[in-house]
Amino acid sequence: MMQIGRPPLTEEIAINAKVYIHEFIDILGHNRARYMHHMTANWSPIAQAEREQLCYGVWGVVGTTRGWPQVVNLWEEQGWDGLASSFRHEFNHPGLQDPKLAKWWAEAQNYRRRGDDRVLVPAPWTSTIEELCAAGVTGECYAHEQVTVPAGRSGTYLEEIAQRGRPHYEKHGWQLIGAWETAMVGETEAFLLWAVPSWEQWGAFEADERGYGPLRTWRRSTYAETTGFHRFLLVDAPLSPLRTHRQPAASDRDPAWQE
Repeated sequence: MMQIGRPPLTEEIAINAKVYIHEFIDILGHNRARYMHHMTANWSPIAQAEREQLCYGVWGVVGTTRGWPQVVNLWEEQGWDGLASSFRHEFNHPGLQDPKLAKWWAEAQNYRRRGDDRVLVPAPWTSTIEELCAAGVTGECYAHEQVTVPAGRSGTYLEEIAQRGRPHYEKHGWQLIGAWETAMVGETEAFLLWAVPSWEQWGAFEADERGYGPLRTWRRSTYAETTGFHRFLLVDAPLSPLRTHRQPAASDRDPAWQE
C-alpha cells in the first residue's frame, strides 16, 4: 500500500501549504444526486478557472451514521492568500455575491436548505488532492472523523493519530488520506479522512474497536485528550475526484446547462 498522508521522515517530503473549505450541506427532499452534480459539474469548473480552487471531494453522507440527507463538500484553496483572493472575488459586490453566479445560486437553492462551513488547515504531511489522484487513492466508502479537544490541542491530536493510532486502522486496510485542524476556533477541532477499501473492512474495524484488544485500549487512552468524537461514513459523488482521479470539467455538464 502506498503511504499517503505520511508524517515527514525525510526532507524530501513536501509540506502541504494549502487551506481547505469544509461544508456540511443539508439537502431538500430527494435532490442529493442533483445537488452533487450541480456542485461538481456546474460549479467546480468555474472555481478552478476563476479562483484556482480545486475540488477535493463531494460525498453523500451515510445517513445512518450522521444527519440525512446530507452532503459533504471539501475544497482546496491555494493557501491563505488564495482564500483571501477567493473571498474578494465572491464578496466585493453590493449583493455580497459574485454576479456571474446568480443563475448557479438560483438553481442550487432548489436542492439545498443550509450549510455549516469551516476553514481547515492541513497537517503538514497531508497529501493534496492532485497527489491523491496521481496515486490512484480511492475507497468503496470513507470514514470521516470529527474530533473536539481542549483549546490548543488539535495539532497534538493529529500527531497522536499519525504516530500511534494509524497502525490500528491500517490493520483493517484503512488509509489515512487527510488530517486537518479547524482554523479560527482556538485549535479545538480536528478532522480526519480515511479511505476504506470495502464495507466489510469498515465493519471489521468497528467490531474490533468494540472488542477487547489493542485498538480499544488505544482508543480509550485518547478519551482524556478529547471532548467530543464522531466518526461518520461518506460515499463519493459520481464526479468526486477520488472516484474519477481528475477534476470535474465543463464537459461533464448536461447539454442544457449554460453558465
